[in-house]
Parts: sequence; C-alpha cells; structure tokens
Amino acid sequence: MAELPVQIGQQYEAEIIGISHDGEGVGRVNGFTLFVGGALPGEHALVRVEHLKKQYGYAKLERVLEESPDRVVPDCGIYEQCGGCQLQHLGYEAQLRVKRQQVVDNLQRIGKLQVLGEAGATEGIIVHPTLGMANPWRYRNKAQVPFGEEQGGLIGGFYAQGSHRIIDMDECLIQHESNDEVVARVKEIGARLGIRAYKEELHTGLLRHVVVKVGYRTGEIMVVLVTNSRVIPRVEEWVAGIREAVPGVKSICHNVNMKQTNVIFGDETRLLWGSEVIYDYIGDVKFAISARSFFQVNPVQTEVLYGKALEYAALTGGETVVDAYCGIGTISLFLAQRAGQVYGVEIVEEAISDARKNAELNGMSNVHFEAGPAEVVLPEWTRQGVRPDVIVVDPPRKGCDPALLATILELRPRRVVYVSCSASTLARDLRVLADGGYTVAEVQPVDMFPHTTHVECCVLLKWAGAE
Repeated sequence: MAELPVQIGQQYEAEIIGISHDGEGVGRVNGFTLFVGGALPGEHALVRVEHLKKQYGYAKLERVLEESPDRVVPDCGIYEQCGGCQLQHLGYEAQLRVKRQQVVDNLQRIGKLQVLGEAGATEGIIVHPTLGMANPWRYRNKAQVPFGEEQGGLIGGFYAQGSHRIIDMDECLIQHESNDEVVARVKEIGARLGIRAYKEELHTGLLRHVVVKVGYRTGEIMVVLVTNSRVIPRVEEWVAGIREAVPGVKSICHNVNMKQTNVIFGDETRLLWGSEVIYDYIGDVKFAISARSFFQVNPVQTEVLYGKALEYAALTGGETVVDAYCGIGTISLFLAQRAGQVYGVEIVEEAISDARKNAELNGMSNVHFEAGPAEVVLPEWTRQGVRPDVIVVDPPRKGCDPALLATILELRPRRVVYVSCSASTLARDLRVLADGGYTVAEVQPVDMFPHTTHVECCVLLKWAGAE
C-alpha cells in the first residue's frame, strides 16, 4: 500500500468541508479525507488520527481552531457520552440545511439525478428546504430503554455511541416528558423490589428493556416490561407500583425475550393490567397502538409528512390508490379520507390485522388490506380489475424490493408517491423508476428526528405523458 499523507497518532490541522450521514465532520488534510466526530462544516480543527483505511481515516477532535457560526452548546448534559443524538452541537436551522444537502448529495451521487439549482443546473428535480419543527424538542412518543446494573443498582438509559455500554439518564430532551417520568418510576420500583437487570454477556438477569408509549393527543400511556423470563417476581407489586406512580397509565404489558439477540422484543406478549391498546391520532384519523405495533414516533411531523403525501397524490375523490408497505394503515387511512378506494399491502400479518381494526375504528369502508409481498399481491389485484391511479410506497430503510419497482413500471400509475427514511436507497430506487419512464418532479425533506442525522422525504413521480 502506498504511503498515506497522514499517520496514526499524529496531529494535523484539518479543514472541515462537510458532514457525514453519521454526523461526523468530513475533514481534508493534504487532500486525504478524515471523519472527525464533533467537527462542523466550515471549521478548521486540530485533529489526531486514530484509524486509517486506504481511501479515508478517522480522527479525534483535539481543538477547534476556527469555529463555525452554526456551532451551539448542546442542551443535554450527557450529549457527548450518549449515542442517541448526533447533531445537538449544530444550530437547528443549520441542521435543516445539512439534511437537505444530504438528500441532494445522494440524489446526485447515487441516483445520478440532476437537481435544479445545483452546480448551475437550470432544470431537474426540485428539492425543497427541509420542513422542520417550531419546537424541535420532546417529540418522541416512544422510549425503548435498555436496563443494566452499576455498583449493584439498576440503571436505565441509552447506549454510548458505537457500544452496548448503557449511559444512565434521568431525562432525554427529545423524549416526551411522560417517557422520562415512567422510566424513572420503573427504575425506582424495580430497585425496591430487588429486580436484577439482564447481563448481555452472561445471558443472565431479568429486566432487559422498558418500552413506554404515549398517546401524544390522548395522553394515554402504555408500559411494556421486556424480560429474560416468563416469570416476573413480585409481579403484582410491580403492577401496583406502576399504577400508583404513573397517572394516565392505561396498559401494562409483559414481553418475553429469552433469546441471545440485540432485537428488543420477543414473540410472546401478554397483558398484565389494563387495555391491550392505547389510542392516538394523526390528523383526524384515530389509531389503536399495541405493544408491538409500529407507529410513527413523531406524530407532529408525521402529520406534516402525510399531508405532503396527500398533496402529491392529488386526490379528487374518485381515485384508486395502492399503499405498498402499509404497516398498520397509517398512510392508507390518511389517504382514504380523499380517495375513492385504497388498497394496502404489508408482509407482516399482525400489522394487517391492526390496519383492519384501525379502518373499522374510523368507520372507513373504502379501504382493503391484504397480507403478503407487494410484488405478489399487486399483480393479483390487477388480475381482479384493480387499476391504481396512484401508488404510495413507504419502504423500510433498505428501500423497495426490485420486484416491486418492476411491478410499478408494469402498472404505470399516473403518480407514484415515495415516502423514504433513507436518502441513499431512495436515490437508488428513483434512478430505476426514472429509467423506466417516470419523471422525478419534486422532493420534500421532512425533519422527523431533530438533533439526529436522520431525514425523511416525500417524493412525487409522474408517468411521462400522463399529465
């Protein structure tokens, strides 16, 4: 290997030119790229090289020599230890600009797509400014807190960045206040009852995680105790303690996870007290939320995101809409308020069961849900005479299945609305759809997770010649 322009252990002055998808500063030293945690674009910094690859390396920030005007003091006292947020040291308006640029960079680099206004382009995709929050704090309605032990006592918090070492915490500024309160009370009750925390390396101990869900609009609270055993010692006292300590609690559940795994939930969930579900709203649509059902964690911005999806779908009341990756029906039911018929498909059968219940809960009869792979179910619907005017996709982080993209290109709906949680897989999939005849019209980034590096997007694609 040719000698690199930097060496491990040596200090260098770096110019920080960007920010990575992990929130690290992207630095340049003698033309060589170094990723520097804590550094911000526009800064000059003294860094010490820690690891090297052929094309890039990682360095520790020793000192900021020239500070960015966007640098702020993080509000969180454990920000530098905890791995939950990555951008609290960057002012919020600058975070929104960075997230838009992240989307633009992926569209250009991975999708090879032209963006209007970038590099002097006079035509191409419109990428709007990121839609942020008026108050970008206390937005998460769900906490999933791992538990451990320290000096014989229970601790609960979040993992230090890049590790499974738990940072004990009393409050998290991006969590709903009720989440903090419940975790603190559960920690106290568990300590009083002598409950031992799960030890990952030994696969011993009881309490693995405490999951708290809060109905943002309803105020209803669900507590889920995730344990390494089917039996919880002194369970009646535990339930009584939570009911007494947590006003508004509507549901206390027990999830059993006895596997040696990083996955939070096991397959077995039972109700200890109260209701099987709690309720919340997105816009005017009511949803039942169970212990293991997925529900967007920032309901304020979810309404913004889904509102944009509704706008891009351009529904007038008679259209047929297909919602691939429909989950528990959140987007499907939101669109059903304006569509003629909505067909939702999802591979997880429990989610489809929840989606049907949510449709019934809202008295919506113009929605139909089916379990299975979208690329299998959609052609079957077509054979039954379903002709979608609009297809909405909201895939997981890995993006759309290639077979689904091929199916979309066969069906050729006049509009495709792509809701994405990963700018890189979004760019890859948009390239496929663009090569197949779709025009990528506009992209709206939405900040669903302030102070983290994540960015969601809503994208409008039109079939060439359809409009």
